[in-house]
Amino acid sequence: MQNIPEVKLGIITVSRDCFPKVLAEQRRSALCKKFGAELYECRITVETETDALRAVEDIKAVGVNALVVFLGNFGPETPETLIAEWFDGPVMYCAAAEGDGDLYNGRGDAYCGMLNCSYNLNLRGVSAYVPQYPVGTTQEVAEMIHDFIPIARAVLGLKGLKVITFGPRPNDFLACNAPIKPLYDLGVAIEENSELDLLVSFKKHKDDKRIPAIVAEMESELGENKYGGILPKLAQFELTLVDWAAEHLGASRYTVFANKCWPAFQTEFGFVPCYVNSRLTGRGIPVACEVDIYGALSEYIGMCVSGSEVTLLDINNTVPDFMYDNVIKQKYSYRRRETFMGFHCGNTCASRLRNPKMSFQLIMKRSLEADMAEPDITRGTLEGDILPGNISLFQLQSTADSRLRAYIAEGEVLDVATESFGGIGVFAVPEMDRFYRHVLIEKAFPHHTAVVFAHLGKALFETLKYIGVGDISYNQPAGLPYVSENPFA
Repeated sequence: MQNIPEVKLGIITVSRDCFPKVLAEQRRSALCKKFGAELYECRITVETETDALRAVEDIKAVGVNALVVFLGNFGPETPETLIAEWFDGPVMYCAAAEGDGDLYNGRGDAYCGMLNCSYNLNLRGVSAYVPQYPVGTTQEVAEMIHDFIPIARAVLGLKGLKVITFGPRPNDFLACNAPIKPLYDLGVAIEENSELDLLVSFKKHKDDKRIPAIVAEMESELGENKYGGILPKLAQFELTLVDWAAEHLGASRYTVFANKCWPAFQTEFGFVPCYVNSRLTGRGIPVACEVDIYGALSEYIGMCVSGSEVTLLDINNTVPDFMYDNVIKQKYSYRRRETFMGFHCGNTCASRLRNPKMSFQLIMKRSLEADMAEPDITRGTLEGDILPGNISLFQLQSTADSRLRAYIAEGEVLDVATESFGGIGVFAVPEMDRFYRHVLIEKAFPHHTAVVFAHLGKALFETLKYIGVGDISYNQPAGLPYVSENPFA
């Protein structure tokens, strides 16, 4: 299934009636030529409210779902902001800089017009994306539009998203429990189901004719596999989730899962679902562990922004002194407290792991199969060290009183052997120790974090602003103290 939106961009140019209309149209034409055919050029230049209506009808007729409103000159305040009210999709506002050498008939004053435009958007309570510096040359505005694409994709995705859950959160595991009302405010649908619903559907898929083909795919992906006997059950479970997603989309267009995965899951299904979760996530359907609805949502936003696979990890354990002193300190400039290990049982897709292999869930085996020499019902994880490279940690979360807050931190996975189990990596984030204390702990974020495999803080930050998240934290540099940070410590 196509699980993220395809952004279809359009541009509408606005012109103040006392400024040269031809100037705005020339600038629009040059911009569309620079950007390319992916940007639909609406030929109706908006000077009046009637023009605005016609222009919005024009772009809707050709399937535009993300819109650029371009101030080719000063721009008409009312019509240009009504466009955003009438268009059902993400909207970006930007403006033309002067640049042709003619400051008499060729001066558009869009620098000034952008101020009045923003003022009117605020009066109307209209959300729109305004770039960091929204006035530019043809080349600069084209770059702004490129930056808008992942933001638009995430906004569109949220409006068409359904989060499907199975089971209540595990006992004594309140960390993933948060009010879901803010999700409805974002336009996200929620479908909550019992573990029994999942078990019934799983049993119906027994002997499904598609199972051998899925097993063959798994065998090809895993290579030599000590626990190959569990693959038919895992394939049966994968088909259960895929079919459920297809049959339960309803009016939504995209989906993610947030599923209970322990402890009753192992005893009733006979395996752990981690490998299946990793495969679906790698195919663009994130599956969050432990019924973490906001974790699944964060993964989905990260996937829309990056256009690539993501994962969900625990911000898990410190890096021991011996590892830091013997390996990390020699290769990297990070302090020890800027490093930590990100871990989960085995839900990170194979393409992001070094030497991925099928294994069993060690923590679950301790409690469920302690007396057994060989694992049985705890088989089904995908283990390996996470490949080195740039990452962004990201989590959107609701507070107990239903307010959205989020954090973003850019860092990297280090090229260091973890010497541990699970899907795991050694992570480094500048000033992580301060971020851990003054953001993660102080603002009551859970232990889960979505991991995007690139530095995408800029796009994530703008996406969060667009959807109305007012409290966005980040890993502040050493010279910038947090409000609660003790200056004498």
